[in-house]
Amino acid sequence: MSGRSFLDTNVLVYCFDAGEPAKQRRAQQIVEQSDDELVVSTQVLQEFYVTVVRKLARPLTEDEAEQAVRELAALPTIATDTPLVLAAVASSRQLHLSLWDALVLQAALAGGCTRLLSEDLQHGFQLEGVRVENPFLDLR
Repeated sequence: MSGRSFLDTNVLVYCFDAGEPAKQRRAQQIVEQSDDELVVSTQVLQEFYVTVVRKLARPLTEDEAEQAVRELAALPTIATDTPLVLAAVASSRQLHLSLWDALVLQAALAGGCTRLLSEDLQHGFQLEGVRVENPFLDLR
């Protein structure tokens, strides 16, 4: 498959989470071997930094986390601007999603993605041509 795939925060965090070795391997495979062009958002980069510094059993140092964010920021990155937030508010209300999940969905749409790789949203959910896929579904 080729196209654009949006990476939710959890996929990127698992790349660095030694406490979840199976998910870590899968996430690293996605990032390193994808045929798709991978896309992120400024929201994802922010959440990633906070999570890998504060929430992992073996957190990254702030320097390591900053370097990782710099490398991830080389991917096509969708800025979280006012129109995106307003679209997410509307989606959140209409679809009964958290604002943060709706913002990820709207960023995937803005990025021209056909897939949203996420553990947090319902696998198979579709919105305007973006299909949610949980890459860790078979690892449960």
